Amino acid sequence: MQTQLEKIYSYFPTLTPEQREQFAALQPLYEDWNAKINVISRKDIDNLYEHHVLHSLGIAKLIRFRPGTRILDLGTGGGFPGIPLAILFPEAHFRLIDSIGKKVRVAQAVADAVGLKNVECAHRNVIEEKDRFHFVVSRAVMDLRELARLVHKNIDTAQQLNALPNGIITLKGGDLAEETRPFGARAVVTPLSQYFTEEYFQTKHCVFVAR
Repeated sequence: MQTQLEKIYSYFPTLTPEQREQFAALQPLYEDWNAKINVISRKDIDNLYEHHVLHSLGIAKLIRFRPGTRILDLGTGGGFPGIPLAILFPEAHFRLIDSIGKKVRVAQAVADAVGLKNVECAHRNVIEEKDRFHFVVSRAVMDLRELARLVHKNIDTAQQLNALPNGIITLKGGDLAEETRPFGARAVVTPLSQYFTEEYFQTKHCVFVAR
């Protein structure tokens, strides 16, 4: 039977040895930090790779961020989805922000410990964030309509680098019809069960909204 870490390797078979080492380092790092600062539910820490790392990497099934892409991870908590994505896309640039300072400290410490040079973490509310990015990513942070309203100012309109137009990519569960209705064809909902066979992903989706 595959371990959770081996599932990551099987779903992403082109990982370099360095990337494999970085992913392998996450479990002991988060276990250590979680004992001091509760950034992941204590009941869920044993499911770190499936419920947090692989879930975050669902975004990578939707898009392969090209070198130079700038991504804002809004409400990163302890570093999700930003840190797994930053491991996978070392030539993209990630800014991880959260309004809770102690969670940002954990994300920065984990990023530093695994040697990520493409990550910066900031204790910041999205209202205070002034820079522009190709994409804003998040994991069930808030209602999609509110999210779009808050980050509209942060999405670059001038430079297009990727196969998808610049916009929002968020990981969500459940029925999203009400949240996505105002966006019409700009919103595309992709079930993660298309990519991952685990039961956990049966109700999980990746939602893209073009700016």
